Amino acid sequence: MDSLTQIVLGAAVGEAVLGRKVGNKAMLYGAIAGTIPDLDALASNFTDTITAIEIHRGFTHSIVFAVLAAPVFGWLISKIERKSGVGWKDWSRLMFWGLFTHPLLDSFTTWGTQLFWPLDIRLAFKSIFVIDPLYTLPFLVFLVLAMRRKKEDPKRAKFNRLGLIVSTTYLLLTLVLKFFAHQQFVEDLERQGIFYSRLDTRPTPLNTILWAANAEAENDFLIGYYSFFDEEIVRFEAVPKNHHYLGSLKNDKNVQRLIEISKGWYTISEKDGFLYFNDLRFGKLNPSDEGSNFAFSYKLIPEDGTIRAEEEPKRPGDASQILKDLWQRIKGN
Repeated sequence: MDSLTQIVLGAAVGEAVLGRKVGNKAMLYGAIAGTIPDLDALASNFTDTITAIEIHRGFTHSIVFAVLAAPVFGWLISKIERKSGVGWKDWSRLMFWGLFTHPLLDSFTTWGTQLFWPLDIRLAFKSIFVIDPLYTLPFLVFLVLAMRRKKEDPKRAKFNRLGLIVSTTYLLLTLVLKFFAHQQFVEDLERQGIFYSRLDTRPTPLNTILWAANAEAENDFLIGYYSFFDEEIVRFEAVPKNHHYLGSLKNDKNVQRLIEISKGWYTISEKDGFLYFNDLRFGKLNPSDEGSNFAFSYKLIPEDGTIRAEEEPKRPGDASQILKDLWQRIKGN
């Protein structure tokens, strides 16, 4: 999830653990704990694109990391906050829950987390987008209400508890919405007599009303969108796999790493003499535009006898049109 959401979650968890003893400092250190796992994103500044992708949401998003790091951070905080009267065990407990709930929340997103690292299992429920106002904003309101109360005030704990309950309830609701959306995709594929080998569903940006699906056919991937306000059957766009474009490059170790990362959900396109690896798991930037670029596309550049991947940059200027088109599609077909 986005940084603000993880800060809010971490602060609320910190308050739940130690708020009655240390007040807003519990929120402060909880918020810090909620941001620490995402420091793995800094790897992109020191390594190549593919390695950075592999590192992201790996070790720092695991139970192992939370168990190992919590006592270390807990000890450091106990030295900083000597006058608080709280020992390192309590601070360690706060840090553990802050570090652990971060990847737990991330496991509901499309990218998922290696919660059980070092096992090669990526937990991804794919039921919530990385930025979802309906999850974050009510949570933030309750947190601010709690923050404004003194630590002894019972309403402080009540507001914080309500924030945790509302956000968790919504998170569980996204699983229910995903189930119904998935069933609709299955039904509409069957109605149209479309044969597919596997189906993957996920929410579109900023909401859980409009859902996207990838279905794998023999030579194509089929991409469809379904809104709970739709009145017509889901229509699927066929996107050629074009895996044959790779030729012998398919055996390149870095191309194989990209294929593994994408779990086989990829197409190959060609532009200006270069091949592009398109990761279909995150869909297109604009669900309403068949000609839209994919959210994650990598230029394959031959270099020193191997392939170097370079992520295609996003264009911030397109955001307003994408949001406008997205809102129109959410309202139904």
